[in-house]
Amino acid sequence: MTGAVIEARGLAMTYGRRGGARTALDGCSFRLPAEHVCALVGPNGAGKSTLLNLAAGLARPSAGSLAVLGSADPSAVRDRIAYVPQDKPLYPQLTVADTLWAGGELNPGRWDAGIAGRIAGPLPQGARVRTLSGGQRTRLALALALGKRPELMLLDEPMADLDPLARHELMGVLMAETAEHGTTIVMSSHILTELEGACDFLLFVDGGRVRLGGEAEDIVSAHALVTGQAGRDLAPHTVVESRTTGRQLTALLRKEGPVDESLWATKEPSLEELLLAHLRSPDAPPLLTPGAVAGTVREAVVSA
Repeated sequence: MTGAVIEARGLAMTYGRRGGARTALDGCSFRLPAEHVCALVGPNGAGKSTLLNLAAGLARPSAGSLAVLGSADPSAVRDRIAYVPQDKPLYPQLTVADTLWAGGELNPGRWDAGIAGRIAGPLPQGARVRTLSGGQRTRLALALALGKRPELMLLDEPMADLDPLARHELMGVLMAETAEHGTTIVMSSHILTELEGACDFLLFVDGGRVRLGGEAEDIVSAHALVTGQAGRDLAPHTVVESRTTGRQLTALLRKEGPVDESLWATKEPSLEELLLAHLRSPDAPPLLTPGAVAGTVREAVVSA
C-alpha cells in the first residue's frame, strides 16, 4: 500500500458527560505513511491507547475524522488490521495449540501458520492460556497478530512484560515484517532505549495532542544539544529545555539555522534525550515533519 495508512484531522475523543467529561484526544492532526515502524510515545493518560482504539475501529471519535487504510470507517477494514491491546484478551480455557488453530479458522485466506508457529514455538502447546505467564500470553497474542498477515499492526505496550532477550527477538521480527512484507506497525511503549534504531517514525502525544510527529531521523536532526557559558544568547533557536550548573548552561534546542559552534559545544541528541526533554517541557511548541502533516492542516513544520 502507498500513501497514508492513518490520517487524522482534528481528531478528538471525550469520555463522560458535561461536568464529568474527560478529554483523551483534543484536535489531533497527523498522517502516518505506509511501511514504517512507528513509536507512539507519551506520558500516562496522554491518549495513546485511545488513539489505538480509534484506529482499530473499536470506538468512534467525538469530533474530527480518522481514515485508516484509505477508509473513513476503520471498522470496515478490520480484517486488514491486527490489534494487540494492553490486556491481550485471549480465551483462557483454550490451549496454545487451540488458540493458533482458531486464529487460522478466523482468518481464512490470510493466515500464515508458519510465522505464527515460529513466534509461539517456545510455548507449551498443550498448556491452557490461563496457566501462562504474562510474557507467554504476550508472545501468543503477537503470534496471532503476525499470523494474520495484517497491513497495519497496532500494539499497545506489547513488550512491557517480556524479558530483555524476548523483547530483542520480537522487535527484530517486527522490523523484518516491515522490511519484507511492507507491514506498517504502530507501537506504544515506555521503553525509550529500545525504540532507537527500531522505530523510524515517531508520534509523541501529550495532553491529547500530537506534539512531535514524523520521521525519527528528521525530528532528531532538527534539534541540537548544546553546552556553553551561562548567559549567552541562544536566539534565534527555540529552547525546549535548559539547565544551568554554575557558569555552564546545557540546553536542548530546536534549531532555527546553524548553531554558532564558536560559542557552543554542540551534538545531536539521542532519541531518548530528545523525548525526555519534551516530556519535561510540556509547553514546547509542536513540530511535524512534512511527511506527518495531514492534508492541508497547518502545523509547525521542519524542512525535510
